[in-house]
Amino acid sequence: MVDNDRLVTDLTALGVEYGQVLLVHSSLRSLGHVEGGEGAVVSALRGVLGPDGTLVVPTGTSANSDTSPLHRDAITGMSAGEVAAYRARMPPYDPATTPTNVMGRVPEHVRRLREALRSAHPLTSFAAVGPLAAKIIDGHARDCLLGERSPLARLYDAGASVLLLGVGYDKCTAFHLAEYRYTRCPQRRAYRAVVDDGAGRTWCAFEDVALDDSDFAIVGAAFERTGVVRVGRAGQARARLFSLPDAVDYAARWFAAHRLPQSR
Repeated sequence: MVDNDRLVTDLTALGVEYGQVLLVHSSLRSLGHVEGGEGAVVSALRGVLGPDGTLVVPTGTSANSDTSPLHRDAITGMSAGEVAAYRARMPPYDPATTPTNVMGRVPEHVRRLREALRSAHPLTSFAAVGPLAAKIIDGHARDCLLGERSPLARLYDAGASVLLLGVGYDKCTAFHLAEYRYTRCPQRRAYRAVVDDGAGRTWCAFEDVALDDSDFAIVGAAFERTGVVRVGRAGQARARLFSLPDAVDYAARWFAAHRLPQSR
């Protein structure tokens, strides 16, 4: 059994500090049997950060997009008519009510907190609680998934830290910001999502960087070998803590060295 006191002790030993801005990726199951579930995890995180700290989680959605892998998997084998009917039933994104369907129970708990703020992006939203929540969350442009007009850039500017709780670097959203920075001309593609901006259900379309997390685990392992990542335990899970700006800067250099044509 993992309780609140154990989590607070483990997080403190790892290096989570009072007043930090902290972006958390987590797997509740990996922590072991937590007394109080996801609520206890969030309580422990907020307890260590204190009232001056800001907790941020990704709350992305994909059930409202017809350009997502989830959609492609769902319509496999459907007729054209069935695809049209499925598309017509897809729920519009509402930042106040749409659950995150891909990020797990801890982010969903944060999203549902009365004091939480959530960004407006229909695919790659973030939720936050704490004194810097509005500064980080506001202004998430619809045509910017995870770039300079997203909460990731605000987290970079705030000198935030990243906490991976029982998940690997393949889940490290911060590396996506580096995809916008390592080259002047990143590959782009089209995205679509259904939203409700107060005037009813409608589809929005935009073009942005073609995000690719296929090499994130490799980038993360190389980054960890530099010695700047604090590695420990939280409950029964392996936990990693590191500077978000350091991770983004390292990933941008790594992408420039390994993804650009002249580097191959």
